[in-house]
Amino acid sequence: MAKQPIIFTVDDDEQVLAAIRRDLRQQYRADYRIMSTASANEGLEALKELKQKGEDVALFLSDQRMPEMTGVEFLEQAKKLYPAAKRVLLTAYSDIEAAIKAINEVQLDYYLNKPWDPPEEKLYPTLNDLLDEWQINHIPAFRGIRVVGYQYSPKSHAVKDFLSGNLIPYQWLDVMNEPEAKELLDLAEVTDQHLPAVFFEDGSHLKNPSAVELGAKIGLRSKAAEKMYDVTIIGAGPAGMAAAVYGGSEGLKTLLIEKHAPGGQAGTSSRIENYLGFPKGLSGADLTQRAITQAKRFGIEFLSPQSVVGVETQDNYKKVILENGEQIHTKSVIITTGVQYRKLEAAGIDNYTGAGIYYGAATTEAHACRDKDVYIVGGGNSAGQAAMYLSNFAKNVYIVIRKPDLTSSMSSYLIDQIKGTENISLVPRSVIEAAHGETHLECVSLKNLETNEVEKKPAGALLIFIGARPYTSWTGDQIFKNERGFILTGRDVQKDDEFKKNWKKTREPFLLETSTPGIFAAGDVRAGAMNRVASAVGEGAMSIKFVHEYLGEV
Repeated sequence: MAKQPIIFTVDDDEQVLAAIRRDLRQQYRADYRIMSTASANEGLEALKELKQKGEDVALFLSDQRMPEMTGVEFLEQAKKLYPAAKRVLLTAYSDIEAAIKAINEVQLDYYLNKPWDPPEEKLYPTLNDLLDEWQINHIPAFRGIRVVGYQYSPKSHAVKDFLSGNLIPYQWLDVMNEPEAKELLDLAEVTDQHLPAVFFEDGSHLKNPSAVELGAKIGLRSKAAEKMYDVTIIGAGPAGMAAAVYGGSEGLKTLLIEKHAPGGQAGTSSRIENYLGFPKGLSGADLTQRAITQAKRFGIEFLSPQSVVGVETQDNYKKVILENGEQIHTKSVIITTGVQYRKLEAAGIDNYTGAGIYYGAATTEAHACRDKDVYIVGGGNSAGQAAMYLSNFAKNVYIVIRKPDLTSSMSSYLIDQIKGTENISLVPRSVIEAAHGETHLECVSLKNLETNEVEKKPAGALLIFIGARPYTSWTGDQIFKNERGFILTGRDVQKDDEFKKNWKKTREPFLLETSTPGIFAAGDVRAGAMNRVASAVGEGAMSIKFVHEYLGEV
């Protein structure tokens, strides 16, 4: 619920202050908060804190005669913080000349003579008119987290991407273009060297925060609460979230660990239209929100952001090693770390990653693409969904692919949508050969693979959706993988020459079990996976069945 705007009063005479406070509360407390102080200096400090919190002040009412500064001087300072607030001066008869002068100096809206009895005649009608005028022109301040930084800063992009991925709403303020950004930095005494800065509703802020610092501030948990878990799930994509839901609902003591944000690649999708049960489609963020809420409802524990760097087997138990050196003891493990977009190998790409070039991130950086030419590399569904979403912002969207068309890599419903969108164009049989710019991406070089002709084109952003690289480097040699790094499970494990040396169970591996008993893999990280959200969810749910069977052995 939004907080009420404020009527702020300053008067060093405690008796007068008490009287004005009483009359204001009697008339306006249903719609406004009444704040008062006997010190003009303390009042200005309080206003700075209110400004940092994003609070709204509708009206200032200040006595002219005060020892620290005059009422006009106070209103002049207050105007710098809240230029739209109405300004009223309380005066004695002898101060009328100063009040009239203040009308020109600080755009004083009105002056009131003391005493103002009865308020029904001498106070409320004037204030009612001023407050009505303020309400008509008022645009409420954003309430919540505000991020201040440079648009083309990789660190700023990382903060925005982390908050978006964790479904935390925020307001982005570009320090180069937003006056409010500079104002926030000055109030908090934050310099440009400390950007990005994140400002919170309670008035606090973080300078250039790490993911762990930011996660702790927004209420994410990074330390395990239990000494032993039945199952620990590593990766909170669709497979991991499904495993968590079924593990929790079936009474297993379940821990879910995610290094960045829940949802995986699916979580960044602007629209998933072929997911069962949602005929109108749903966003990846919506699916993630529903899944995490459902899992937590069943009592699972969720650690984020937290990176796993290894898994060890000790007797029948497993030790999950975290990046900070902590160890989590668990009876079984499910690896659902999914895949990452493959790095685009072209000149200049590394120079502008996070500064106009992004892997995924269609929703995070969409507003920065407004009225610009945007290039997307990739022909899969993620690329198509990003193109459709960005077409609402960008001047033109160009999809660059090596193949002659999209039919072999993209769902037909997306191909039809793209064909029907005027500002989306396909650039077939082409590649990005280079990226150019000074401090950020400005142009790309497009190479036609048939003619070898290279054209330099202006580009406001380049988004990359190519390939599928599994995140499995941390698993070590005890988890068998194929030549591309995908985890082998079930019968595929038995084909490995080293299987008999490592597998010491009399039974064969379960369908989703890896080369180490009690460690399972599900979703896109698994060799032979279908690479669809629905199949990942199915495998995540199925993995819990095999966890139960394994736990029955130990």
